[in-house]
Amino acid sequence: MTSSPESSATAQPRPVRNVLAVVSPHVGGRAAGAALAGLFPGQARVTVVETTDEDPAALREAHLLITGLGPVTAGHLAAAPDLELVQCASHGFDYVDLDAARQRGIPVCNIGSSGAEKQNVAEQTFALMLALAKQLVPAHTALTEADWALPRLQQSITELSGKTLGIIGLGHIGEEVARRALAFDMDIVYAGPKPVAPQTAARLGGARHLGLDELLRTSDYITLHAPLTERTRHLLDAEHLALLKPTAFVINTARGALIDQDALADALAAGTLAGAGIDVFDPEPPTAALRLLKAPNVVLSPHVAGVTRETLVRIALAAVQNVLGHLEGEPLRDIVS
Repeated sequence: MTSSPESSATAQPRPVRNVLAVVSPHVGGRAAGAALAGLFPGQARVTVVETTDEDPAALREAHLLITGLGPVTAGHLAAAPDLELVQCASHGFDYVDLDAARQRGIPVCNIGSSGAEKQNVAEQTFALMLALAKQLVPAHTALTEADWALPRLQQSITELSGKTLGIIGLGHIGEEVARRALAFDMDIVYAGPKPVAPQTAARLGGARHLGLDELLRTSDYITLHAPLTERTRHLLDAEHLALLKPTAFVINTARGALIDQDALADALAAGTLAGAGIDVFDPEPPTAALRLLKAPNVVLSPHVAGVTRETLVRIALAAVQNVLGHLEGEPLRDIVS
């Protein structure tokens, strides 16, 4: 069937929308941004940059901004008069000035409900836990120096089985961690604003909701999976770290500023904490002055928990799908502000 002259005359092409994709170098930079840009249809004009300041003209003309850990400040928002959406290509959103976006009426979204990062963050959490329990780093280092360290290390090598895992933030990622903990025969407790549904707790082996202080006193391993907000910044400060058992381990694959890094270094140096597995820092990358880099009984990784090949593809798809849905007039998902 051919269209009538009237329908052809009234059909209007969709206006081109300007998309600014800010992809920081440590999560792939321009190469990752180019792959992300390729997911957009022709009516979107995508500019890829590695910092939000890189192309002032593209920022000024942007209708939509996707950011992969690139800071978006009040100044950036003010410089983009036509901006209508900031889409974070991550679970975290602390690198966007939410107050400034709120004042402008610009929604900010993350990819929280997509679950794009949950598999690898959960795996990295257990990689750090196992490395600490089995003393893999000191054992490896000793052997490379021709030191048979078994007599020295055997008293500190432990099992995960039978231990209590305290999860701070039982969301999508926290649940993935809890599911894996069941396979290691661990008991699960969690802290958060409210208890999860009874069926969820039952599915996670009867996971118990505790207040933060009780969780810290109870747990053998504490793993953080909470968002970074003003309320959660330095959630584990010196006072809270002092509640931990001297045999406890802290794991952080969420955001560096959830822990007071100096207080953690103090606890490790004093021996009031058995060890820590840290994948995230404040700032990133950390400076050489960060005391955790030289602290005893730590296993460190450079924010790799969300950047496997598979994870990056899922993150990009989740971010782009939300933006494309917005262009089609669909409701936004995962609005954080």
